Amino acid sequence: MEHTEVKENKMGVMPVPRLLITMSLPMMISMLVQALYNIVDSMFVAKLSEGALTAVSLAFPIQTLMIAVSVGTGVGINALLSRSLGEKNFEGANSVAKNGIFLGLMSCLVFALFGLFGAGFFFRMQTDDPEIVHYGTQYLTIICVMSVGIFMQVTFERLMQSTGKTIYNMITQGTGAVINIVLDPILIFGLFGFPKMEVAGAAVATVTGQIIAVIMSFYANLTKNKEININMRHFRPDGKTIAAIYKVGIPSIIMQAIGSVMTFFMNKILLMFSSTAAAVFGIYFKLQSFVFMPVFGLNNGMVPIIAYNYGAKNRKRIIETMKLSIVVAIGIMAVGFAIFQIAPEFMLRRLFDASENMVEIGVPALRIISLSFIFAGVGVVSGSVFQALGNGVYSLIVSAARQLIVILPVAYLFAKFFGLGMVWWSIAIAELVSLTLSSILLVRIYRMKIKPIPDKGTA
Repeated sequence: MEHTEVKENKMGVMPVPRLLITMSLPMMISMLVQALYNIVDSMFVAKLSEGALTAVSLAFPIQTLMIAVSVGTGVGINALLSRSLGEKNFEGANSVAKNGIFLGLMSCLVFALFGLFGAGFFFRMQTDDPEIVHYGTQYLTIICVMSVGIFMQVTFERLMQSTGKTIYNMITQGTGAVINIVLDPILIFGLFGFPKMEVAGAAVATVTGQIIAVIMSFYANLTKNKEININMRHFRPDGKTIAAIYKVGIPSIIMQAIGSVMTFFMNKILLMFSSTAAAVFGIYFKLQSFVFMPVFGLNNGMVPIIAYNYGAKNRKRIIETMKLSIVVAIGIMAVGFAIFQIAPEFMLRRLFDASENMVEIGVPALRIISLSFIFAGVGVVSGSVFQALGNGVYSLIVSAARQLIVILPVAYLFAKFFGLGMVWWSIAIAELVSLTLSSILLVRIYRMKIKPIPDKGTA
């Protein structure tokens, strides 16, 4: 037990700036690589046709939902496991790890069933274009049936993250992403003797990369993660542990699933104008992931630090971690905003072979939507602070306000009365509302949970 304490102690004693960098940087790099392979799929698919690109864009809500369930459950595992380690409750930490693996397997089973029986219906609900329905159903069926890749990859990576070993996640995620990027053109266009699979090839490339990453991550947990034991022999699901994981995780799942609902209905609003408008929205989501993914990586490094120090009752380190994370997030968002303002046409033409019509719609769209980046940094970090301290419901309130209560009604009204050009403003308006709410709730959680902790005077 003493050996474990020394190993875990860095989250309680290492200087916060260095700790946040060592915890976050590997995650930021690996998530940037994730963003890269998300966009590479669409870049190659765009070379088939605009219909193929639209099909992949319309599949995005279900992919977002898978990510919501996997990452949301992971947030619950992460916060609970890190807190157990901070309290030196090693038996509890093992129970969290094993029950987390069980939940990942159950989740991928549910999505596999949806892929087999619901993918075609999902596309026919959105459009009657036969090309989009054909490509989209193929793509989504493969992604869902083989979703064991995404669910177990996230689960095993969160176990490494909870004990501070994020460097291994960078290696596993990076390898999976590189495999996907290499396989994309080979399987989509049928190079080197492989069959030409078109959009289905993009899906096969994605799940292959994910499954290889799972195998590597499982091995890394077995051989490098000595703080926790994931031997599933004689395992029985524990209702109390599962409830504790989902107490933090469900608000996070709902919060991210709200994004899936928002994307689905936003696509419906945009399809009132044209499938090109929906494709532009899909392109925006791929491009903005380059801005948001590093911030999510920062958050992934931050959550275990705050959860650990909350368990260890170290107020000064919690506050220092929060402040530094917000400053870094705002800096990343500022860079993203500048790129979207300066180079929208370059990105559309060079990356997605955009038609004149798509450029005409896309350039003002990307410039307007990126105004939301100015406000987004504080909101994104605040949401993860709420989760780390066990108040995931605050994140849910902010997310629901932004993505359902503001974006969709405003987008619909703007579409009805002012036309397509105004629809994009709904996103920036919603982000401003989110910033206001996040700031109010951050002050509240500080007063309730952080301020009462006795000051240890340790940085």
